[in-house]
Amino acid sequence: MALITRRTMLAGLSAAAAVRPGRALAAWPERNISLTHGLAVGGGVDVSARLIAEGLSRRLGESVVVESKPGAAGTLAAAQVARAKPDGYTLGYIPSGHAVAAATHKSLPYHPTDSFTIISQVIEFPFVVVTYTGHPIRTMPDLIKAARERSTPLLCGVPGQGTPQHLLIEYLSRLAKIRVQVVPFRGGNPALTELLGKRLDFLIDPPIALLGQIKSGGLHAIAVTGGTRFSGLPDVGTIAEAGFPGFSVTSWMGVIAPRHLPNDVTARLNTELNAVVADPAVVQRIRAMGSEPKAGTPEDFKNRIAADFARWTQVINDAKIERI
Repeated sequence: MALITRRTMLAGLSAAAAVRPGRALAAWPERNISLTHGLAVGGGVDVSARLIAEGLSRRLGESVVVESKPGAAGTLAAAQVARAKPDGYTLGYIPSGHAVAAATHKSLPYHPTDSFTIISQVIEFPFVVVTYTGHPIRTMPDLIKAARERSTPLLCGVPGQGTPQHLLIEYLSRLAKIRVQVVPFRGGNPALTELLGKRLDFLIDPPIALLGQIKSGGLHAIAVTGGTRFSGLPDVGTIAEAGFPGFSVTSWMGVIAPRHLPNDVTARLNTELNAVVADPAVVQRIRAMGSEPKAGTPEDFKNRIAADFARWTQVINDAKIERI
């Protein structure tokens, strides 16, 4: 009788330990895993999420199912992930807008890093500064000179107030000490249409939105915002090369999970995600989307999110942008 009681007690203690935060989950994964993002189906975030999910499914031997939960600049999806059980079956797929949204909102039900288990970055890309073909501005020094000398400010289209592109141009304007009038649109396509119609001077967008027009001759690439040249536009210089050493602003995408995900599951996911983005076939597809594969440790990604959150918070404060 005493032996049975002792075994029962030990079994109970083991079961309790298994559900504590950070403890191992036996035989994970055993069923489908959801990968949730907060943008529309068919957009760049959704397409890349599905690519990563395909690779992760192959590596784990269980289906990783992408779920789109658009709304409120991705914050609804992030909040859903933050509230989920840390059992390894709910993951979040976030773009760099995750840090921007945290900076632009007065209050959110989560912190951009502390409310989550940060797993790995997977993709990175710069923004491209472009104008229409035939505009007198051809280089970044041209843009800065024109912005300083013109009696009226240059017009820059952005896909909405408080978007990464909006904050980026505010950041650049203050750094370069130039006057630029931000013209917000409802999305990137209307802004691009206005630029092609020669009613704007320039805009800043991801490569995937611009490469076709650049290569066909409709747009001229002035500069890229990363710290190094972009492989998709190797002849286009960086803003750092134009007299701003150390300037580097890139966008990213990565995978997170609810806080207190077991350590072994976090480590396994990080290992498998690093393997996915090292696969030559996946690398080729990522580059076809105007991006580069970029993985690393959970700490690397956490530091990246935190640094972007701090930078955009400072930009919002300096530019006196009203928070949502």
